[in-house]
Amino acid sequence: MVQGAKKRENRFARIERVRAEKRAKTAAKFKERMERRKLEKKNPELKKKRQTENVPMTIDNTRAYDPSMVTIPSGLHPKSSIPAEFAARSKSLPSTRDSNAADSSEPSGSKVTQDQDVNPAAPPAAPAEFMDPEHAADIANDPFAAYFDPDSERDPSEPPKLLITTSPYATAPTWAFCDELVGVFPGAQFFKRRKKTFRSNAPPLGTIAGWAVKRGYSSMIVVNEDHHKPNALTIIHLPSGPTAYFKLTSVELTKQIFGHARASPHYPELVLNNFVTRLGHAVGRMFQTLFPPMPEFEGRQVVTLHNQRDFLFFRRHRYMFKSTERTALQEIGPRFTLKLRSLKTGLPSNNPLGAPMKPLELAKEEDEADQQYAHIAEEGNGEEVDDDEEVEEAEEMPEEEKKEGRKDGKKEARKGEEFAWAWNPRMDFKKRNFYL
Repeated sequence: MVQGAKKRENRFARIERVRAEKRAKTAAKFKERMERRKLEKKNPELKKKRQTENVPMTIDNTRAYDPSMVTIPSGLHPKSSIPAEFAARSKSLPSTRDSNAADSSEPSGSKVTQDQDVNPAAPPAAPAEFMDPEHAADIANDPFAAYFDPDSERDPSEPPKLLITTSPYATAPTWAFCDELVGVFPGAQFFKRRKKTFRSNAPPLGTIAGWAVKRGYSSMIVVNEDHHKPNALTIIHLPSGPTAYFKLTSVELTKQIFGHARASPHYPELVLNNFVTRLGHAVGRMFQTLFPPMPEFEGRQVVTLHNQRDFLFFRRHRYMFKSTERTALQEIGPRFTLKLRSLKTGLPSNNPLGAPMKPLELAKEEDEADQQYAHIAEEGNGEEVDDDEEVEEAEEMPEEEKKEGRKDGKKEARKGEEFAWAWNPRMDFKKRNFYL
């Protein structure tokens, strides 16, 4: 009788029955949660055990292993294979951590703190930091080595000179963002980019970089705009590169942040978080060269660059000590997000793809006659020229040679530019591969 009654019940009765079943499941879960809370209150070890075992799997904590990793990413899942592979790689090559601690290229009391916490579930054989000799040699000889040299004559309390400019035809929103950057980086100066005119073109970035080197600037930042909004950031390390190109998104100025603090002229501290690969260390060292080596701690200002899924989140805060164990943060601004698109080894080229063409030159009468009757002269010499044969020869050419010819043509248009790393849309197909 009961089964037949369930089949004959109408729509409203079925809805009420489903709701009653959901309420019963919710009540059972609540009862189980309350009982578990009572047990964990008596025995706190049960709560710790549950939290260590019940870790959700996300894209961040299940990232794929990269052979260029120098440090283990923080917050990995217990089932991640990165600690085991990291330990196997460290055993195969001798670790240079102890030697780098004695011969560190960074000055003592550096402003940078990197997050190198190891997951508690990782095996104890995996070290927190491992640097192969090749990477150690790269750091010792990279373009930023002079900045971290403790024996240099440079004053650590003096901020590096930084030139900030924009793309041609910039508008007011981009200028406002540049004013915010001038307040973030000590020693920065903003200059408006000259517009293109009928008689002269705007100087390319390579020429501007040369001018900046003669005037003693150590870095240059170029803000590009599209549709009257800043959309890209180019950081050039002077005098010889490298050049990093970032995509700029989610820009919020200081006045757009609710309850923001007022910035002071003190030199801020810099925190680089979750830069674990060799490419990430190169990008992090480039950002270090934009700030003075010795911050002013009385200002209690800190600039944070947090790397998550290769997105660099820029924030600036002021911290306040409420007690010996508690602190509070108040955001100053601005805030924006960067995504690395390319890293070039040198300075920008002075021969862009959109360079103006050479002016036309009128040929002389003799040259024009020779060009018009060139095929007749060749036929008279017994050499026949057939256009169809040239087309067939071009079609018979292998595709590899054609591709090489196209690449050579692009290289000629961009002389002096070598990409150390460049983003490709195919890199986003595998969601767990990150490069910083």
